Amino acid sequence: MSENKKNIEEEVKKAAKKVKETAKDIAKDIDENTKEFQEDAKGTAEEFKKGAKEAYEQLTADSGSKRVLVGVLAILFGAIGLHKFILGYNKEGLIMLVISALTFGFGALLMGLIGIVEGVIYLTKSDDEFYQTYQVNTKHWF
Repeated sequence: MSENKKNIEEEVKKAAKKVKETAKDIAKDIDENTKEFQEDAKGTAEEFKKGAKEAYEQLTADSGSKRVLVGVLAILFGAIGLHKFILGYNKEGLIMLVISALTFGFGALLMGLIGIVEGVIYLTKSDDEFYQTYQVNTKHWF
């Protein structure tokens, strides 16, 4: 019996040693995976930062093309307030449209003049000024 006991003790020690080595290997794998995850997370954060910066730059660049579009539309179709609708100023656009329509075109002369003045103002502003004034601060008239 004592020899069986010794054999069992040796087997238990071998198994314990094997478990200990396996645990070390698992811990090492976890550390490596954690480092890989951290590197991936940093890479993803950098990609997000780059994408956000590009989106912001595109947004501010789009304001330049919107500036030209709105300026030209204000000069050509200012009487019906089309430029106001493009800027998202629906109430002001509707006011211009209704005044032009309800006065049988006589008010359209005044609204057209307002449109020309606003168009010239839009086109003479820089892209950044236009964006800050009419899209961020939402200045509705002139």
